[in-house]
Amino acid sequence: MNDHKSVGIVMIEDDEGHARLIEKNIRRAGILNDIRHFTDGTTALDFLFDAADGPAKSGPALILLDLNLPDMSGTDILARIKAEGSPLRRAPVVVLTTTDDKVEIQRCYDLGCNVYITKPVNYESFAQAIRQLGLFLSVIQVPSAES
Repeated sequence: MNDHKSVGIVMIEDDEGHARLIEKNIRRAGILNDIRHFTDGTTALDFLFDAADGPAKSGPALILLDLNLPDMSGTDILARIKAEGSPLRRAPVVVLTTTDDKVEIQRCYDLGCNVYITKPVNYESFAQAIRQLGLFLSVIQVPSAES
């Protein structure tokens, strides 16, 4: 019962500036876990479900998900991750997006996201939100992929 595995962080974010800011502030919060960054949904889904070192095959992950991606909607990715029978359906998903539409927020929670964070436009506010996310990441328990 004490076979603790390091939780990998999978960041699906197409904006390189946002991705750097997210990683920098997660590190500032003391989180040293491996962060795998993907700029599109197709590559991210391939890694999540099919890669030998991906979370569906090798262990627990926390997923940071932007909704506005170049090749597909983040809600489609969320639906796939949280689908019945998915080996990742228990993986925590944190939606990090500029979309603050109440209908979209409700849809993400209905699909199974664990946390929804609207990216503030102001740099310092965004940095502070990510540092707080880092503190959250330091205390949560993440389940392994289902067998």
